[in-house]
Amino acid sequence: MTLHLHDTATRTAAPFTPVREGAVSLYVCGPTTQGAPHLGHLRTFLAFDVLVRWLERSGLAVTHVRNVTDIDDKILVKSAEADADWWAWSLRFEREFQDALDRIGNRRPSYEPRATGHVPEMIQLMQLLIERGHAYADGNGSVYFDVASHPSYGSLTRQSLEDMQDAGEEMEPGKRDPRDFALWKAAKPKEPASASWDTPFGRGRPGWHLECSAMSRKYLGETFDIHAGGLDLRFPHHENEQAQSHAAGFGFAQLWMHSGVLTVDGQKMGKSLDNFVTSAQALAEHPTPAVRLALVSGHYRATVEYNATAMREAETVWERFSATARRAAELLGEDPSAAPEAELSTIELPADFVAAMDDDLAVPEALAVIHREQSALNSLLAAGALGPEVASGLGRLRAMLDVLGLDPLSPQWGGTSGAAGAEHAALDALITSQLAAREAARAEKDWARADALRDALTAAGIRIEDGQEGARWALETKN
Repeated sequence: MTLHLHDTATRTAAPFTPVREGAVSLYVCGPTTQGAPHLGHLRTFLAFDVLVRWLERSGLAVTHVRNVTDIDDKILVKSAEADADWWAWSLRFEREFQDALDRIGNRRPSYEPRATGHVPEMIQLMQLLIERGHAYADGNGSVYFDVASHPSYGSLTRQSLEDMQDAGEEMEPGKRDPRDFALWKAAKPKEPASASWDTPFGRGRPGWHLECSAMSRKYLGETFDIHAGGLDLRFPHHENEQAQSHAAGFGFAQLWMHSGVLTVDGQKMGKSLDNFVTSAQALAEHPTPAVRLALVSGHYRATVEYNATAMREAETVWERFSATARRAAELLGEDPSAAPEAELSTIELPADFVAAMDDDLAVPEALAVIHREQSALNSLLAAGALGPEVASGLGRLRAMLDVLGLDPLSPQWGGTSGAAGAEHAALDALITSQLAAREAARAEKDWARADALRDALTAAGIRIEDGQEGARWALETKN
């Protein structure tokens, strides 16, 4: 089976054929840096991180662009309320987004352009749209897209212009039709002078929709493979992006992918519902790889539920994956805390796993294969299997988990080196001596001392696992 992906525009899944053989061009709508990243952001970006990983694992070269909307109405309002420069406010949260994504193992994109760095490209696109009769300047610094001039407007979300008409809507000054949308917004007297740029149409700043069409064209060309983002962006953002790009004569995105929403305790996350969870909160309360597992384990188009039960399950599953991998590595004579990443891309993946991922990234089915492989590896370990069998099983387990960004022995989650490796060795020596003392107490049936030693280790954040081969330890880290 070849890779099949679901296209939001056609609402069907079809074999994926790149515009350019052997390469994939992907544009993902990135953050608007008005505030701290939340779990919904992580859910979206992780969904497409798995897409990138699978495309690359399938032998394709991926050019991944994710923009930063570093100026818009909300950024200006919130920065003013905080008595901060808008650009400093935006940069602060851009860095918070990057830190959160780095921490949770999201690969950085090939390019991460800011809207404010691409004003010349936006001016060029507006001029082209005006020349082609699809946009107009209002004479006061704003430029609007004429939706009635483009017959296919609404095709992405299957709406007609009549469906979008609001008889009670007040006409915005400068617009010819209330449904027209802003490509460029005129500067306002109360806004900072630094938040606007000179153009042939007057001084102002970018409209939200224009920036993505301009930047995708610059970095991926007039026609590219995949445009992705959260489901909530379909209308009006993606509809407007497609309309202005097609009206300019560009092929634009050949396939649209949208990730499902995230709910918290059964409800869509929102500050008014008192269930708003920032990424910092989630990563402080749970081990980071468990948060990643919880957010990627559902199908990317499905709703993902975040609650205490879901997180307990994710933590348990992650602990099992990690424990199995570490046991196998130790049997093979490797230090699991400093295990180098194997050439995982060369390991043949189970056919069932490949079929699941090729079926529109069916991660739940792929995870079922991972659980079977983990169980088989546990059986080998329990039976005292020889090194080659264990090495093969461990390689398959790690390679599959790596596709999900969850290889337990990767530097991201388990590997350390240099000073960190020395620290681990010192800690291991201290804990091993405590475990030896605990074992001696148990041999003497001094259960109170044995329990006290274990309790002291647990209080220090060290988890003890008793097995047939003796006690093992691991840090209860939140990464």
